[in-house]
Amino acid sequence: MKKPLILLFALLTLLPWQPVWDRKKRTVAHKTDTIVIVDTVWLEAENPYKEFREHPLSDTWRTIRDDSMAVLESMSVNLDSLLHDWHSRKYLLYDSLCVGSGTNPDFPDSVYMERLDNLPTIVPMVYNQPVRAVIDRYATRSRALVSYMLGVMQFYSPVIEQALDFYGVPQELKYLPVIESAMNPIAVSRAGATGMWQFMYPTGKSYGLKLNSLVDERRDPIKATWAAAHHLRAMYDLLGDWTLAIAAYNCGAGNVNKAIHRSGGGRLDFWDIYWNLPRETRGYVPAFIAANYIMTYYAEHGICPMETTLPLANDTLMLHRNVYLEQIAAVCDIDMEALRALNPQYKEDLIPGAFEPYSLRLPMDKIAVFIDKGDSVYAYQHDKFFPPQKTVEPRAVTPSRSSGGKGGLITHKIRAGESLGSIARKYGVSVAQIKKWNGLRSDRITAGHTLKIYR
Repeated sequence: MKKPLILLFALLTLLPWQPVWDRKKRTVAHKTDTIVIVDTVWLEAENPYKEFREHPLSDTWRTIRDDSMAVLESMSVNLDSLLHDWHSRKYLLYDSLCVGSGTNPDFPDSVYMERLDNLPTIVPMVYNQPVRAVIDRYATRSRALVSYMLGVMQFYSPVIEQALDFYGVPQELKYLPVIESAMNPIAVSRAGATGMWQFMYPTGKSYGLKLNSLVDERRDPIKATWAAAHHLRAMYDLLGDWTLAIAAYNCGAGNVNKAIHRSGGGRLDFWDIYWNLPRETRGYVPAFIAANYIMTYYAEHGICPMETTLPLANDTLMLHRNVYLEQIAAVCDIDMEALRALNPQYKEDLIPGAFEPYSLRLPMDKIAVFIDKGDSVYAYQHDKFFPPQKTVEPRAVTPSRSSGGKGGLITHKIRAGESLGSIARKYGVSVAQIKKWNGLRSDRITAGHTLKIYR
């Protein structure tokens, strides 16, 4: 029923200001002790982000159909293993008040196109068959995974957004970890890419992440996030297009440049070089667009996000001595699983601070405890964790004695009638050894000469 115009304006004055292109299904406005429930209000206006959005350089994207597109590893991850993670068990739970739907509603293409077009993004959110294929997978077979990722995103979204903003990277790229690792900070791919941002070893090293037998900072979600933002900015500065930068994050700038060359060169975007990219990369940008869609319009598909209880604030200390996490947990009374979850970069639970300073992340209320009990932490069962090294005195060895013999040097004077065989038996060595020690080429020896024997 049509509401009177005056009533509509009166109700609108009670609403907190939002961009006019945004919409809320149900808005509660507070005024003194009165709560006014306002029905959905639709305001027709252009999305202001369209002014700044990059545009596809051609209409190639409209005609692409790819039934052989690879399914990314993150989309077939074992959800049970993710839910077993300490952060998940501690801070995630199913929202009992959210009533989801077990089936995916059927929307026409025009609805998907309009929703993607309304997203506040710089990267063009095009809609075509590859994008629809990934959206359908998220909205059907991967519904539970989407629910999990919506909850986990609340842990990491602030630090990701801060890093992207610092390097001037569009905020929509915060959903790259969704398609890279399903938001898992300790994920390892078949190719060895590690962490939430799936850095390969050389790329991680090149952006300052420390990698050795004990430490892998690709598993540190905070440090890896800043490295990823830096890397994405570098790819954009090199290639000049965000869709190409995203593709290069997956397959490397070299492969993207080869695809550009094979496609005729010039100013091209991802869709122009689509068929000259590796098979997995062809599905990467469609998956990125689909991730932005499903992480925004999950409610329209009847998906309930997991409820999140945000963890307590934490902070870091720089350590200059070797210490095991177990020593810290015991003295500072911290749950060992919690300590590992806060410091996933230490593969063997050992912080090698004596080699170079390394960070320790602790709950805020434990920072002062560690500072006060620092000496006790390092001393706790020290001999168990760092057993004394045994000192072994090296035994002197005569350099010329390269093989054979069990003792020192003996000089043997050859007597008449002796042979190398008889001399070898006398000293318990072989003929070959005597010949080697004395530089003999044959078994002939002369009485009166001397031989070196090592026993």
